Amino acid sequence: MAVILGAHFVGGIVGFGVLTVAAMLIGLSVAGVSDALALSLRQRESVIGVNTLLTLPLTFLSAAFMPLNLVPSWIATVAAYNPVNWAVEAGRQALTSDSPDWSLILPRLAGLAVLAVLTTAWATRNFRSYQRSI
Repeated sequence: MAVILGAHFVGGIVGFGVLTVAAMLIGLSVAGVSDALALSLRQRESVIGVNTLLTLPLTFLSAAFMPLNLVPSWIATVAAYNPVNWAVEAGRQALTSDSPDWSLILPRLAGLAVLAVLTTAWATRNFRSYQRSI
């Protein structure tokens, strides 16, 4: 859609691919947490509340809305351990540079992949526990 509207990304198709992979991995992680919580809490209102409590601060404590060199140091410190920030930085670096810094991108994608595997395993474990309970 962005290209249709006239946007140009220096990173080209590779940059778009990195952004897509980062978005998929953070999406898998959020889905894993949501599924695990839903199977444990069993009330949609509780799941919605916990997800909101997690996703909003994680988004605002990342570089999604403001460059980290403009934020207080404590936010920059939190952002270093924030998976949402990992996805934002990897995607932004890949899209906005004709020679992206792979030493920045690959560790963030690897961290997102590990997180996705862990949250999926947590959701699967909770599903098995849920099955035994019914």
